[in-house]
Amino acid sequence: MEESDTQAHAGRAALRSTGAKALSAYLHHALSAGQLRAGARLPPERELSQRFHTSRGTVRRVLAEFRARGLITQTAGSGTFVLALADALAVPEQLGWLDMPVSPAELMQARRLIEPLMPILIARHATAADFAVMQSCLERSEAAQTIEDFEHWDGELHKAFAVATHNALFVQNLELTNRAREQGEWGRLKRNSLTPQRRQEYERQHRTIVAALRDRDAARAGALLSQHLEQVQHNLFGE
Repeated sequence: MEESDTQAHAGRAALRSTGAKALSAYLHHALSAGQLRAGARLPPERELSQRFHTSRGTVRRVLAEFRARGLITQTAGSGTFVLALADALAVPEQLGWLDMPVSPAELMQARRLIEPLMPILIARHATAADFAVMQSCLERSEAAQTIEDFEHWDGELHKAFAVATHNALFVQNLELTNRAREQGEWGRLKRNSLTPQRRQEYERQHRTIVAALRDRDAARAGALLSQHLEQVQHNLFGE
């Protein structure tokens, strides 16, 4: 195989990776939903690499694909910006649904239905890198000094579960979940319900879930995750 063919194959492989799929899905959603309009500046490559748990080379290849479609432009020293053509992707009639506020009760209902399904795919597809991210989230959440920091790393851990499925749809779902968690009502409920004892219990549950996933025990991990979410719901609403 010639060098050019090898490079092309490597580029296609990178675009098939989980991080690449997740980044591509995020950009397409943000552009089609009108969240990124003409003139908007995209986050730096380093930030995108960290956010989607992929290499900067993969980030560059995904951005190159969007640049080739005329949706973004890149200027050395200035950054990456959305072009006017991207505005044509926006679908206004869908924005009402995408921007509708999600109540904490609706969020928990959806999470309890969807997230316990993830361990089946995690047990099949998770890599050592995926487990390293989970471990980092565990440690950072336990080291958090504020409720806001704990909540952030709690969300990142559940996002790491989604990424470890190697299924972009779960990643998109967790992105929407974390957007809903950023709403003020969720924060108020969490602050009121998160006692030191409950936080310790969440941390213990997180560790047992990750341990079951490391053992590739999908049934146990799914049951533990379901129990964890049930307890979160009960603590939030007394249900």
